[in-house]
Amino acid sequence: MSDLPRKAVTRTAKLAALPLGFAGRATWGLGKRIGGRSAELVAREVQQRTADQLFKTLGELKGGAMKLGQALSVFESALPEEVAGPYRAALTKLQEAAPPLPAHTVHGVLAERMGEDWREYFLEFEDKPSAAASIGQVHRGVWHDGREVAVKVQYPGAGEALLSDLTQLSRFARLLGPLIPGMDIKPLIKEMRDRVSEELDYELEAQAQRVHATEFADDPDVVIPGVVHQSDQVLVTEWMDGIPLADVIADGTAEQRDRAGQLLARFLFSGPARTGLLHADPHPGNFRLLPEEEGASAGAWRLGVLDFGTVDRLPGGLPGTIGESLRMTLEGDAAAVYGLLREEGFVKESIELEPDEVLDYLLPIIEPAQVEEFTFSRGWLRDQAARIADPRSPAHQLGRQLNLPPSYLLIHRVTLSTIGVLCQLGAAVRLRDELEAWLPGFVAETEEPEPVAEDGV
Repeated sequence: MSDLPRKAVTRTAKLAALPLGFAGRATWGLGKRIGGRSAELVAREVQQRTADQLFKTLGELKGGAMKLGQALSVFESALPEEVAGPYRAALTKLQEAAPPLPAHTVHGVLAERMGEDWREYFLEFEDKPSAAASIGQVHRGVWHDGREVAVKVQYPGAGEALLSDLTQLSRFARLLGPLIPGMDIKPLIKEMRDRVSEELDYELEAQAQRVHATEFADDPDVVIPGVVHQSDQVLVTEWMDGIPLADVIADGTAEQRDRAGQLLARFLFSGPARTGLLHADPHPGNFRLLPEEEGASAGAWRLGVLDFGTVDRLPGGLPGTIGESLRMTLEGDAAAVYGLLREEGFVKESIELEPDEVLDYLLPIIEPAQVEEFTFSRGWLRDQAARIADPRSPAHQLGRQLNLPPSYLLIHRVTLSTIGVLCQLGAAVRLRDELEAWLPGFVAETEEPEPVAEDGV
């Protein structure tokens, strides 16, 4: 691959071939079944071929195509196991790697954005990328002051490619629906389109990362690399080693999985409270598990966090409505929950629902918050997805009548994505601890007793 495919006609042709491929394989599978092969074997082979074509295309095109693939990858836990198998390996590849740009293209971007003497900034610069993502790839280097650094270089034409891909993908979003039961792909693609300009702006990303790095500088559990240099289309940050979360998911010990899950939940809820920002790209490629610091207790792994290109700005932290409604649901106060959801626009004025039915819809979803420690699993997530996706179920029928206000869209996706990763980890997490510590409204405010006069009056 010599360069990022930038011509709209080329990218559109590749993406347009996907639904044709889906249809062709369905016909091929029918023919095989007529020929006597078992339906189960044929279905698995069709799934495998579909996975190979879909994610090979998404990975090669990078841009919005790969970005959608990464977003979907955290939801593979929701797929039935007989379907998930063929997808899992292909999905995981998208979290860490993609076909790289050639060195001469990378050098051209660096010369254009950092100056012809760009090499003077570095004592060493590795031409082979260490990671490639949806709009840029990362190279390892040594900064002129001796620090090991990660050099993130944006693909030429990434903005145009991103918009072109997402426009094309939205046209056949319904065909992607079966990949993730119970999830509407179209709003996800629309939200990505709305945030294209932010993600392409490395200055905004550098600002968000600096805020996090400063706030978490002395944190014993979470590590954020500092920003070293930023210019248009180039971002240089401190290098971070560690075990990629995808490797922990594949081969980690129970201790590593549980620790990673606890810290991931802690970062999700503490980040907005501490920085006013929500890290909004929680796929495993953006996290590392780091060994404990010298002198720390055994097993005190830390969580390294990368890529602040997509954030939600929440100056007051997460909305108190989330914590309040969660607490009221746990208390079984159906009327209060329903009233709050109506007030916030989750239930439109034109819709009338039965409060007890809304409570019944919510309780299984918030099971992790009902107990001191909850073990997330693919099986649990599959059960939730099946309950909501089945058109015959009351949960499906009620869910279709609920509304998601725009201000909650990104929070909702990040929360679901994080739950997807926790289920991939199979982590035992004390979620209530994090909710009580960081989520506004989750702990009921106690009224202060009125002061008593000294004379007792």
